[in-house]
Amino acid sequence: MTTISKHDKLITLINVFTVEPARQQELLDLLARATEIVRFEPGFVSANLHRSIDGSKVTMYAQWRSIEDYQAMRENPAPLRYFEQAVAFARFEPGMYEVVETYCPPANEA
Repeated sequence: MTTISKHDKLITLINVFTVEPARQQELLDLLARATEIVRFEPGFVSANLHRSIDGSKVTMYAQWRSIEDYQAMRENPAPLRYFEQAVAFARFEPGMYEVVETYCPPANEA
């Protein structure tokens, strides 16, 4: 389960794909297949797929225990074929982040 906390010190990947709306679901399906393989890798914490309402974007928010775990996963050729299919028709903008701060509404003091 995804937990966003500045105290966890996880590595967060926020990968944005731009796609033709008619192919958004195809992209989601490919990324889901790749993630079904990747989620068994050591250091995997969570992944979430998001689709834009207008159909032009898919964003994956993924958490890994460390950069080393993420890089080791990249050595696994099994999910690579899905990624290669995806980037054949979608533009990929990767990003690696760490959580700096989180905010939520104040607790109801009743």
